[in-house]
Amino acid sequence: MTKSRLEAFSDGVLAIIITIMVLELKVPEGYTFASLKPLFPKIVSYVVSFVYVGLYWNNHHHLFQIVQKVNGKVLWGNLHLLFWLSLMPLTTNWIGESHFERDPIIAYGVVLIMCSVAYNIVEYFAVQTEGEESALKRAVKSKTKENISTALYFLGIGISFINPYVSLLMYGTVAIMWLIPDRRIETLMKDQ
Repeated sequence: MTKSRLEAFSDGVLAIIITIMVLELKVPEGYTFASLKPLFPKIVSYVVSFVYVGLYWNNHHHLFQIVQKVNGKVLWGNLHLLFWLSLMPLTTNWIGESHFERDPIIAYGVVLIMCSVAYNIVEYFAVQTEGEESALKRAVKSKTKENISTALYFLGIGISFINPYVSLLMYGTVAIMWLIPDRRIETLMKDQ
């Protein structure tokens, strides 16, 4: 089975997710920059979520550059990832509407954790499909960044009971960690 339909479908879903998020931003009531102030929480949550969706799109693209074939497990794993990513507009809007209240930030953290888990499942199934001796297996054998990210998500959820703003900072830190595309795959692509 080829990977082109999976990539095209995923790109379309991610584009729709971003579109839904931006449509939640309403035009301010006034015509000065001061009228943007009430929208600040929504703008901040949109920017963070836009970056996250972009990161998943970028890393998904890199992953499937090296994947040669897909099977049903990869397709279902990918659909699982898209499910969790599709919840980003909901939690993003909830954070913005609530002005950074604890429960929406916890829900956002849960979605981030589940997106991470789902991405790792896609990667795992792709390695199974490609084989244990594949270039993909060599490229993704280290999981340091993934483990740090997951720990920060759990810590962020826990800290949200004390200070939701610190939780957002932790979620933002994970995003910053992933701004550079997965070098493991890029390095392998250069060597081929």
